[in-house]
Amino acid sequence: MPKQTVRLGRSSRGSAGASRDMALDIVSYGRRGPGGTLRFGADQIAQIQRTVGRTPEVIVKVSGGGRDVGGVGAHLRYIGRHGKLPTETDEGLMLQGRGAAREITADWQLDLCRSQYKPKPAEGQKDPRAKLVHNIVLSMPAGTPPQKVLAAARLFARENFALRYRYALVLHTDQPHPHVHLVVKCEHEFEPGQRLYIRKDTLRQWREQFAVLMREQGVAANATPRQVRGQIRKPYKDAIHHRLRALRAFGQLPSSEQAKRPPPKTSTFVRAKLESVLQVLRSGWGTLDAGLKAMQGTRQEVAADWRATADALRRQGEGDLAAQVDRFVARMPEVQTDAQRMAGRWKEQARSRAPERTITDLQRSQVR
Repeated sequence: MPKQTVRLGRSSRGSAGASRDMALDIVSYGRRGPGGTLRFGADQIAQIQRTVGRTPEVIVKVSGGGRDVGGVGAHLRYIGRHGKLPTETDEGLMLQGRGAAREITADWQLDLCRSQYKPKPAEGQKDPRAKLVHNIVLSMPAGTPPQKVLAAARLFARENFALRYRYALVLHTDQPHPHVHLVVKCEHEFEPGQRLYIRKDTLRQWREQFAVLMREQGVAANATPRQVRGQIRKPYKDAIHHRLRALRAFGQLPSSEQAKRPPPKTSTFVRAKLESVLQVLRSGWGTLDAGLKAMQGTRQEVAADWRATADALRRQGEGDLAAQVDRFVARMPEVQTDAQRMAGRWKEQARSRAPERTITDLQRSQVR
């Protein structure tokens, strides 16, 4: 049966004929009824149930990639915790110890990749060299059985890369959320001119695939765009996340312990954002709602799609699920920019604690 992509209740074109965001469309493999009304199939109903029921979302992200053999080896040593954790290869081998990273880079013949011999850029400039590997992270929320995450990640890697792109993976359980680091060679094993490119649509497909594999392991998992879930705040990049996590851990230490060690370094990116917010609050000049109109427009589109979905479910006799959709839309958080959220947090802390706050204190509050 051919696949149909439809937008319920509204045109599939935006203003001035511009294409709409396909992430907000509903994809149906179901049949239309006698009157042409869309009917959801079992898979679509299950997807709606998972989303409005807030089933845990999988995470699939690219965390970077080495552009020379030394960088690839350093990352392999990092994810293998310098020989303490076993690294599983695409050939099913389990390598452990300080020499594991060197053995993998030699086996992959990364020294034969031409791109690594291009000159390195000057400090502060963008690196034009092609990646030798992609570093991918497959993650699930806290409480997920780690071995099931590993099993799903192993199947994911096999289905997408086996016999074409060399790969290695390591399971990490040192944080509340179990996750697998997957390193994939960019050059095709038998066709050197064919490289692995990862685009936004590739990541979307990989998230959906990984969610299916987790469900096959008996773990509730979902994969939907954050806008569809009503999520406003974008996740921080890994480097920022690590800095904020270190600040949070330091803030949870007793005062006696904090006095014995220097505080962690702050994120320069977040610090700059906080300083700009404080400048607006103190001077009254500037704005905290840059980008708010676009965010509100996206929220209106999402809400309209969900309401149309609820109407279709009612016509199909799924009244209970339609009511869940209505409640889901009603409980979506208020649309706020990052600057508005930071300003609100600052004002709240200023009322409850001493008025003189440092940038570092406010930065710590962003991890809560």
